Amino acid sequence: MSALLGVYERDLVLVSGKGARVFSSSGKSYLDLAAGIGVNGLGYGDKKVAAAIKKQAAALIHVSNLYHSEAGSALAERLASLAFPSRVFFCNSGSEANEAAIKFARRIGKPQGRFELIAFEHAFHGRTLGALSLTWTAKYREPFEPLVPGARFCALDLGAIEAALQPQTAAVFLEPVQGEGGVRAVSPEFLKGLRQLCTAKGALLVLDEVQCGLGRTGKLFAHQHAGITPDILTLAKPLGGGIPMGATLLREDLAGALHVGDHGSTFGGNPVAAAASMVVLDKLCSEGFLLDVAKRGAFFARGLKKLQRRFPQIKEVRGLGLMLGVELLGDAGLVVKALREKGVLATKAGDKVLRLLPPLVIKRAEIKEFLAALEACLQEGAGRDSSERQRDG
Repeated sequence: MSALLGVYERDLVLVSGKGARVFSSSGKSYLDLAAGIGVNGLGYGDKKVAAAIKKQAAALIHVSNLYHSEAGSALAERLASLAFPSRVFFCNSGSEANEAAIKFARRIGKPQGRFELIAFEHAFHGRTLGALSLTWTAKYREPFEPLVPGARFCALDLGAIEAALQPQTAAVFLEPVQGEGGVRAVSPEFLKGLRQLCTAKGALLVLDEVQCGLGRTGKLFAHQHAGITPDILTLAKPLGGGIPMGATLLREDLAGALHVGDHGSTFGGNPVAAAASMVVLDKLCSEGFLLDVAKRGAFFARGLKKLQRRFPQIKEVRGLGLMLGVELLGDAGLVVKALREKGVLATKAGDKVLRLLPPLVIKRAEIKEFLAALEACLQEGAGRDSSERQRDG
């Protein structure tokens, strides 16, 4: 029996990877459509990421945030130049990035009596108590209540959010593409309208791009599809190239509200993680890379929709770029299990959505390989609702 705490259901031991494939301790190869739940954007075994990690580790692995490091300072400048004029706080994960955003929003709003936080139905912002307070799914929240007070949820509707915004509202949190909540992309029109409402009502707009940011949707940042700028942006997952790294970007003109000692992180901005992050950004910003992600995402979506026309157990195909969801009539977990038996790894979002987050470097031939595996699973009856399975015996 493993000494690990049993909060994960797992039995597969992975030992190596290359590109979009991983290999188990038994030597079996798997095509990975989960990518470490969106972390391995550049896939496995990227030589430049590995070289940057090795070089930085040989020079300086860790330095306290009582001091600067060259790698951390350079990464902050790079992120601010790519996103919007901002000040950057580094941490280790998406949950921590959102925790920082919660604290920053309340610190900024405190003089005006603003403390309330609004998130949306189907939102997922993390597992720590603050981030969990903004996470919609009851099974995640209820075992740990009472959570952080002053948080509530709103429908993804501009009329509803306009009514919800009050003088005490500090910030509105939104994932431009909801991940754990079922791979639901909000429209550019909704994002533009939300930006206008937050500005008019004096609330900060916090965009959580932990999963949908950094190239996943075919643009460097998902909010760029709408041509808007948030007040606070949170990033993580692919940022460190596989090493834990999160970042919270706070609009430059708001940064004066935060003072020495208001927040901190022992490992945030670690030099090794920062060095890896610079390589990730170099790749994402290289000529044609994001355009190619968008093209392969569209190719992938067309293939899934072709299957939808043939198999009634597919209710909907949705998403943006290489962040795709397949909503099924039946249990998505059974489809995940069937795919694994065919040498493909995937995850689910909720009970009925197959979530596809392949490495951004996945090849078209590998997308076709996945589509063939999914087709075979559907032909075998995976994804049908339980009553239909029982009827067919």
